[in-house]
Formats: sequence, structure tokens, C-alpha cells
Amino acid sequence: MRHVRAIAVFGIAVVALTGARGSHGGSCGGGHSSGGHSGSNHDGTSGSSTGGSVSGSTGSADKAIRDLTIDSCKYDPATKNLVARITVENDNTFDYDYSFTMKFTGETGSGVVPVTATTTAAAVTAGASKSVDVSARYPGTGDASEYTECVITRASRS
Repeated sequence: MRHVRAIAVFGIAVVALTGARGSHGGSCGGGHSSGGHSGSNHDGTSGSSTGGSVSGSTGSADKAIRDLTIDSCKYDPATKNLVARITVENDNTFDYDYSFTMKFTGETGSGVVPVTATTTAAAVTAGASKSVDVSARYPGTGDASEYTECVITRASRS
């Protein structure tokens, strides 16, 4: 079982490092400034960030998920929020409003209470892309280092 989990984590890490479109999970860096995304934070806040994998989806939601990429996932100590930056790329011929749910979690079995954030009606015109920040209040008092992953759990477009 550990071997299977290690292979799954390795697959996620490969996607995270390549920044492939349609990958939708990442690690939350807490208040630490090391590791993760090699670029700068877009909004000037501290914390590390990476891209990564997707939670399972099917049908029309799968089409919306493929248009989303997590650019960063971090803790913002100034606002005390867990923040994910998502790029929505609408390469379709129609304008769409995107809605999605982001879940911030810790390692399995760690006892970390998942935190959820939802965005509704992020309008993206046909052939365009847009960056959307999704945030949720950090429920703890530390540096959020216990939150190690963020995943898009649900996505739709209309």
C-alpha cells in the first residue's frame, strides 16, 4: 500500500513540476518560504506554492476541471487566510462562468480539519484566461504548516 501511495505522490509531483494544464492540486506552504513554486508570488504575500493534481471528476464537470490550473497554494500571514491562485483558461468558442470548490487539507490521518473555499460565476470570455484567487480563513493560530495540500474538489461552467 505504501508503494502504491508513493507512486501516486510521485505522479502528482511530476505534474506539479511540469505545470501541466488540467492539474488541480498543490501543496500549501504554511508560513515557510522554502520549496515549491520557483516563481514569485503574484500578490506579494509570503508562503510557498506549487501546482499539482486533481480530485476525481466525471462528465461535464470534467470539462470544466480541464480548464483550471492551480498556480499557487499558500498561507497569507497578513490576512490569516489559506489562498489558492487558479488560472481559468477558456479555449472554447463560448463565454463561460466558472464555479469551483477548493479544499485545503493536511496529510491523511494527521487530524487536520479540511477547510473549503468556493468561487462562483468567475466570468471568462471565449479564448481568454483569467487568474482567480480563492481563500478561506485559517482556523488555527500557527503558521498553517499543517495544511499540506489544496485540491479542486468540484468544478462547473455555465
